[in-house]
Amino acid sequence: MKPLFLHINKRKLWFLTLVLVLCQNISFAQLTDPNSYNITSYFEKAREFGNRDKMEPALERLNKAMEVAFQNNDNKALIDAYHKLAILYLRMEKDDSAEYYSDRSKSLLNDISYPYGEATHKYIEAIISFRDGKNFLAISMLNEAKQINNDRNLLNNILFVEGEIFLNLEKYESATKNFNSLIVNTDIYEKEYLAAKSHLKLAEIHFKTEDFEESIKNAENALTLAETNDFPVQRLAANKLLGRANERLGNFKSALFYNRNILDLKDSIFTYEKSLAETKTADKIQTQFMRDEIDRQETKIAELSQSKNRSEITAILTSAFLTIISILAVSLYRNNQIKLKTNDLLQTKNNELQAARDAAVMAMEAKTNFLSTVSHELRTPLYAVTGLTHLLLEENPTESQKEHLKSLKFSGDYLLNFINDILQINKIDADKLEALQIDFNLKKILTEVINSLHQSAKANNTKLVLEFDENIPSHLLGDPLKLSQVFINLIGNGIKFTKDGQVTIIAKLVKKVEENLTIYFEVKDNGIGIDPEKQLNIFDSFEQGSIQINREYGGTGLGLTIVKSLLGLFGSKIQLKSEEGKGSSFFFEVDLKSKDDLIEDIPFEITEEAYDFSGLHILIVEDNKINQVITKKMLNKKNISCDIANNGLEAVAMVRKTDYDCILMDIHMPGISGEEATIEIRKFNRLVPIIALTAISLDDSLESFYAAGCNDVVTKPFKPEVFYQKIGKNIFDTKKKIEA
Repeated sequence: MKPLFLHINKRKLWFLTLVLVLCQNISFAQLTDPNSYNITSYFEKAREFGNRDKMEPALERLNKAMEVAFQNNDNKALIDAYHKLAILYLRMEKDDSAEYYSDRSKSLLNDISYPYGEATHKYIEAIISFRDGKNFLAISMLNEAKQINNDRNLLNNILFVEGEIFLNLEKYESATKNFNSLIVNTDIYEKEYLAAKSHLKLAEIHFKTEDFEESIKNAENALTLAETNDFPVQRLAANKLLGRANERLGNFKSALFYNRNILDLKDSIFTYEKSLAETKTADKIQTQFMRDEIDRQETKIAELSQSKNRSEITAILTSAFLTIISILAVSLYRNNQIKLKTNDLLQTKNNELQAARDAAVMAMEAKTNFLSTVSHELRTPLYAVTGLTHLLLEENPTESQKEHLKSLKFSGDYLLNFINDILQINKIDADKLEALQIDFNLKKILTEVINSLHQSAKANNTKLVLEFDENIPSHLLGDPLKLSQVFINLIGNGIKFTKDGQVTIIAKLVKKVEENLTIYFEVKDNGIGIDPEKQLNIFDSFEQGSIQINREYGGTGLGLTIVKSLLGLFGSKIQLKSEEGKGSSFFFEVDLKSKDDLIEDIPFEITEEAYDFSGLHILIVEDNKINQVITKKMLNKKNISCDIANNGLEAVAMVRKTDYDCILMDIHMPGISGEEATIEIRKFNRLVPIIALTAISLDDSLESFYAAGCNDVVTKPFKPEVFYQKIGKNIFDTKKKIEA
């Protein structure tokens, strides 16, 4: 008995070794099998014939591929053959045959793991569901197919069917997105075929949305691809769409041409004989397949009935199976451990990145809040400095006093500009600035900027020259205020660093397509120029080239940083050319829109008018005692009487009792804010003009002031002439409108 037992164990071990060797070498055997190449070539030929609507040879090639797969016992290739037959039958609108082959593939997929086969099966089921009117079920199946597949050709076909479903659901935007991506696809098998079909679908979408010109454009592209690559179905569909679209546009001659093409195509390609031959071939292949399947089942039954020693074979196979499972289990355990360690590492890194991001966001918020608070606190005393300086200059000071007061006024203006620059940079960093889209006259904007800087240029004996291209439309759509800021900084810089020279401002039309145009701007001077090494950092904050330049010429070093950031809002980029001793040139291009249908001469700034303020009675709402005194004195200078409210609640009560010609409303106050007080006043008095006086911060929104009921806004510290003009405009102009 013992030798026999040893003999049986040796046989089992030998068989087990053979099974393991076969498992290791099965993929190599598949790769080196010449029949594998034959199957691939059959598939490629079938695809080529199918796309050219030659169904008979396509079916024959797939039948050959199926036979080779049976001979090789290659279940994956067999599944692929079933799927390709199902897809071909779907194109022929033989849904029953398609479902038959789809079911055959499903039975094989239950026994093996084949992600590509499973994805293709989901794709076919989605098409069948779509044809049955189950759109959302079809989309769900396509999404499942995407998740388990990475084959580019299948993904492209999934994308196309998904687009068809979106089109059927009238989700034209989503459908267009899918088809547009397929027009420029990189598919190695069906690039032109997918592009032609996608152009057709886009043409159909544009036809449904009554954009007939775009429909014709896409249909013509589809027709070109179809004729070049011999896609008859697409040629027919393109001609049909071109005929219909041209007819809708009234191009009856073109419509007739394409309709004749349709008749010619039907007579020459889509014949009854062709359809009959294809049907005959399809039925023959399916009938033969069923007979072969019956023969295979009978052969298997015969083999099983003749089988002996089943228990021994079962024991050996079980032992081999358990061994393979053990090896796989160990391998899976190791892979799982590696995966867990990798996931832990990734989670740690993600947490670190999240913490760093949160810290950066908190730092930015802290910086924004700090600057907002500081700017408000600085503007309030600065209002006192500039206001008192203005009042003292109005009181006929001596020449020596006048010189000191002018120095004080200059220092106040400098400090105000510095605060404004810092706030501007911080607003951009905090994404609180956006480019507006309003009407403006570019030549007028540039002229006004140049005029505002005329005195500075005169002090340096510098000439300002504007070279404006008259081809630029008079009315544009964009953000004139931010463009003004850009040119104020660039021209101001040019003046500052150019003495006894010239600063030239150039505006030139580069191109104009319908209402879209590109304008080239340049500000060049013949001043001191910039050192080549410093040019790399010249657009950084607080950068002026050198400490000596900063001491000699002054300035904050923020001007060019603001220019760079503001142009970024327009999608533009500032560029620089400079040579020491010869001057500098800053240039950029901006895309704008023209508005040629507007009326000429829309005023950009307030036109100064002489108002008679005598006898007016105004309420000042201000919590700061110094500001109260200054504002009151400035009003008294114009013979305006006034009352003072220390907070919002007092203001509401006083307006209920007294009729005021105007209210000057501070925004930031203890108790209720100026906005809240304005809202309360508007509940019982909608006519009295309310002007917001505010040391505006990053968090202040001009829109919210107007929404609360304010008629206008003046930023503290303000220029007296602007202050008086705003009061006059809102009192007298409003009265004129009411009387009219």
